Amino acid sequence: MDRPDDITRLLQAASSDQRSAEELYRTVYDQLRGVASRQLQAERSGHTLGTTALVNEAYLKLVDQSRVDWKNRAQFFAIASRAIRRILVDHARHRQRDKRGGGAEHQSLTEALYISAEESEVDILDLDNALTRLREVEPTKCEVVEMRFFGGLSNQEIAEVLGVTTRTVERHWGYARAWLFRYLEGAESGD
Repeated sequence: MDRPDDITRLLQAASSDQRSAEELYRTVYDQLRGVASRQLQAERSGHTLGTTALVNEAYLKLVDQSRVDWKNRAQFFAIASRAIRRILVDHARHRQRDKRGGGAEHQSLTEALYISAEESEVDILDLDNALTRLREVEPTKCEVVEMRFFGGLSNQEIAEVLGVTTRTVERHWGYARAWLFRYLEGAESGD
């Protein structure tokens, strides 16, 4: 059972029915695990947060969303993208705080915007800062990056969540990549 309709039904029932919440978890677990695994592969080696822990923490945050009117699978994974981003950023901040801000390895994100997360190690804090700034000037384009980069959603799924065409999502993605590239290049050069 992993048809979009089944997931939508479980999402709507999960807020009031423990059995539906458990069935939902079993249904989306592999997909969330794939998303988490891709994100952790993009992190530095020796990352202390494991795939299972990331999935479990993200799922707990999602199920605890009492104010969300769950509409469909795509919306669920869009919100999951945001939750995974927050967890990774919080973990990175905690790790950096433990090192008192020094000695933390930083790697350029400029190439990460052009190749997939599986092929690049990224500094999650730099990406978070850039996305926070992008959200201020282009909130929809930031959402596209979150859903695609952190959630692994397809352009079609993103279009469904945003209520736009796939072509619009492709344009937003292209714009966001270019904007983030310029922003990160400026940050790296001290501009």
